[in-house]
Amino acid sequence: MDPTLRNATPDDVAAITAIYAAEVRDFVNTYEYDVPDEAEMLRRMRGVLDAGYPYLVAERDGRIAGYAYASGYRARAGYRFTVENSVYVAADQQGRGIGAALLQRLIDECALRGYRQMIAVIGEPANTASIRLHERFGFRMVGVFRGIAWKHGRWLDTVQMQRSLGDGDAAPPPNE
Repeated sequence: MDPTLRNATPDDVAAITAIYAAEVRDFVNTYEYDVPDEAEMLRRMRGVLDAGYPYLVAERDGRIAGYAYASGYRARAGYRFTVENSVYVAADQQGRGIGAALLQRLIDECALRGYRQMIAVIGEPANTASIRLHERFGFRMVGVFRGIAWKHGRWLDTVQMQRSLGDGDAAPPPNE
């Protein structure tokens, strides 16, 4: 059964927090050390939504199976047409198409909003599932930052991938 995708709401924050907590505690897909509480995750969600970026959830069997959002890549004005994606899937839902459905919808929504580039920042080259997922959706490897993060007692490399949205860099952005 395909997941149901929809815009995230504050009612989803408990499930989103639980998914993210496992990533913070057990893995290196985020370099955050301390699990944020629901109030902090709600603050972050509101920041994303208030800035006009999409924030999505995937439901399967009546529960949140994953979530994804886009945010600004960097703060300087020249980067305003570039977004960074974040996709997280509950551990027991991985490998069932949740990440692919979320990423496709996120790409589509960002393109509709006029963004021209999407960046994926992937926590270490060993995360081949995320790298393959992004490659399936047209992302290309643009580099690996070596040893830039420390977590779980080891130095971590970070993969950077990129794909164009809409006209990409083939034409100026609208109203420029």
